[in-house]
Amino acid sequence: MTQAQRQTESRPRRRRRRPRRRGRARRLLLLAALCAVGWSSRGLVFPALPPPQLVLVLGGDVERERVGAEVAKRDGLPVMVSGGSNPEYAHWLFRGRGLDDTRVLLDYRATDTLSNFTSVVDDLKRSKIRHVVLVTSSDHMDRALMVGRVVAGSRGIGLTPLAVPCGERCVPEDWRKVWGDGLRAALWVVSGRDLRDWAAERFGPLLEEVRGR
Repeated sequence: MTQAQRQTESRPRRRRRRPRRRGRARRLLLLAALCAVGWSSRGLVFPALPPPQLVLVLGGDVERERVGAEVAKRDGLPVMVSGGSNPEYAHWLFRGRGLDDTRVLLDYRATDTLSNFTSVVDDLKRSKIRHVVLVTSSDHMDRALMVGRVVAGSRGIGLTPLAVPCGERCVPEDWRKVWGDGLRAALWVVSGRDLRDWAAERFGPLLEEVRGR
């Protein structure tokens, strides 16, 4: 046996690494399969939705409140406004369309689209609300539905969208903003906390220190 052969045999054999692509593909297929099974069997977890029980208006434009009032009057439903106009104007608007104060709930806890839902969803569940007409502007509806179907859906509450035309005032939202809020909603369902608030608490002082330098 030559010296070169001895050196070759004495070297530790390297293990061949399995291709990572196969493992990733399998995980993605498994995740897709689980999602498909969950989606197809949702009727076993949550029974069929009843007719709409409430009109939920997301604040940000008084035209949304006007449309919400008309729908509530037409369908004989109560209406909730999350983060809308001031109480004096809101009550004037709803009374002018035949809705007394007992059918109108004004909630001002929300500060953004995520909290539009997280601030009221447990109240809706306690009131046994399972189907809501969601009213917001057409350029805001995609993000509102993304967040609402995650947050409200986690409580067994379904949403029927009613988009309010915004015409020349429409500002299409970037898909990153839509999916970013969707991620925040999913993390809220899992942890009960808003990712943005958590980041502000954790890194806010550090950022302020860096800015001050």
